[in-house]
Amino acid sequence: MTGYDSRDHTGDAGATSEPTLSLRTWLDRVTALGELNEVIGADWNLELGAIAELSYRRRPSKALLFDEITGYPKGMRVLTGSTASARRLGLTLRLGDDLDDEGLVAALRGKPGEWAARASDFPTVEVSDAPLLANTVPGADVDLTRFPVPLWHALDGGRFIGTGCFVVTSDPESGKINGGCYRMQVQDDGRSATVNAVPGKHGAQNIARWFEREGRAPVTVSFGHDPVLLITGGTEVPAGISELEYAGAIVGERVPVVRGRETGLPIPAGSEFAVEGWLRPDDTRSEGPFGEWTGYYSGSRRPLPTLDISWLHYRDDCVQLGAPPGKPPHDYSYMRTVMKSAMVHDDLVRAGVQGVRSAWAHEAGGGRLFVAVAISQRYAGHSRQVGHLTAQLPAAAYMNRYVVVVDEDIDPANLDEVIWAMSTRTDPERDIDVIGRTWGSKLDPMLQEGAAPFNSRAVVDACRPYERLDSFPRVSESDPAYLREIADRWGEALR
Repeated sequence: MTGYDSRDHTGDAGATSEPTLSLRTWLDRVTALGELNEVIGADWNLELGAIAELSYRRRPSKALLFDEITGYPKGMRVLTGSTASARRLGLTLRLGDDLDDEGLVAALRGKPGEWAARASDFPTVEVSDAPLLANTVPGADVDLTRFPVPLWHALDGGRFIGTGCFVVTSDPESGKINGGCYRMQVQDDGRSATVNAVPGKHGAQNIARWFEREGRAPVTVSFGHDPVLLITGGTEVPAGISELEYAGAIVGERVPVVRGRETGLPIPAGSEFAVEGWLRPDDTRSEGPFGEWTGYYSGSRRPLPTLDISWLHYRDDCVQLGAPPGKPPHDYSYMRTVMKSAMVHDDLVRAGVQGVRSAWAHEAGGGRLFVAVAISQRYAGHSRQVGHLTAQLPAAAYMNRYVVVVDEDIDPANLDEVIWAMSTRTDPERDIDVIGRTWGSKLDPMLQEGAAPFNSRAVVDACRPYERLDSFPRVSESDPAYLREIADRWGEALR
């Protein structure tokens, strides 16, 4: 190991005591933008989650930093809403802090592919010291309820410490590192927590390989960090690319890490608090339900692997990064919408599709379930090609349910315009294709208990029929240039 030198591993020239990807550096920047509200005295039992839920429904909404939480000392804090605005998300992705929704998606175009291509240029830097190591507790003495873990929703099966967490696993053969955001429920009165790794995701695949090879899987988990790790852990980073290196490419710096004492897996040096330990296939606890991103409590209680915690590491006055899902809009639905919209557009362009104007993965569908794409029709069958490709793209395949393709005069981000196009430019019998047995999820409220997690998806061709492009009735609205002229001339009357 090399020695830790804060001057070499800061995310900000003025924050020399903080490692790269420190949540405290991020909080300082967001506070300076006026994008953070402090909430004093909320109860961890439902009240904190309800305040956060009300905040998401306000547009624009601010991030909330909860302190003096009922039953806990001042300084043990919980953050919510970290990526729920264009300014905060732009800042987190290092794209600028003055962007609106449209500008943010435009700035993101091409970036995910660029970050993936550059990730290998930003290998992690192993350090021997970090603020995280101020307090280290052996597994026998661990009590996760010493931290203000919320009961987020009234019907949750327990307190969930893992909502904005970053779960690190490795491939037992190649050693490649993966980081994912998986929900984690506190178990055994705080001595452990279940890890709900989503089937099909890279982290779940790693865990399964370890189980098959050695009968246990090493894991480290960070519970407080720069929200860029929430983004990289919660979106589809290509297989074989470490989310820590991908994050390094986003921020333009190598991410410093400390090695787990027993697992040897990396922990971000900027983490507020983290655990390391082992999962075993036969060591399970009953988990759930939990209010999920679909807007429903997902499934019934079921056994999941439980983390046998070897060590707990935490900073003084540590901050927990909360990202509770629920009925949209929720904590990270805006982030997922923006990221997915740019990624879907980029995937279509990389596939060689012509005439793609824009894409939008609607927040009402959790950034996954309902995707609209606007195109300029070039040939017969073009709109169907785009629809079917979109439904199975790497960025959109998981849990997609509807893809709607519209003409370029329709704004795919405007649901009123999308529904108008569906209502006036489709013949349901002819223009809706259904694809069966596609990649679903156990979180799907439509999935029957015990059934394999398939779903179906509809591709809606809401474009004007190609053979009638020249003869289709004209839209009854004024020319946009003339409307701008009138707005300038009669602006006072329109206030």
